[in-house]
Amino acid sequence: MAFRPMRRIRQMLSEQRIQEVLDRGRYGVLACLGDDGYPYAVPLNYVYFKNCIYFHAAKTGHKLDAISNHPKVSFTVVDQDTIVAEEYTSYFRSVILFGTAAIAEEPEWREAFPALVAKYCADIPAEQRQQTIEDCTQAVGIVVKIDHCTGKEAKELVRART
Repeated sequence: MAFRPMRRIRQMLSEQRIQEVLDRGRYGVLACLGDDGYPYAVPLNYVYFKNCIYFHAAKTGHKLDAISNHPKVSFTVVDQDTIVAEEYTSYFRSVILFGTAAIAEEPEWREAFPALVAKYCADIPAEQRQQTIEDCTQAVGIVVKIDHCTGKEAKELVRART
């Protein structure tokens, strides 16, 4: 598939800056095709790990059904959104990616899940985090293999950097 090129290429983020946004982000919005053809977009915590997006999900539910029925998804992370009222604009930075989502198989999830836990629970002792990981049976791991990714920031942020 040929993805659309960005129109405002001067505002495009480099690959390194995209990775920084994905690493720094606390949550993203997963968009997929839900019931009866309606879009379904859900905010969730994630980890960017080995060039993929990982998150956990309940073993049943709308999100898992949507991914199972139509695995092509998009995922958005907003890194900055500062409203500048006097300029009638927003100083923003965000990343949008397109990919294919699936249940992460055991060896892959076993490696990615600790990275997810460490991202959000770094202040909890490592032994306790490891025990929680081993005890977790109520969720499944989901992986989004990235097919295409772009990042963009407000022209004012581009000017401030150059």
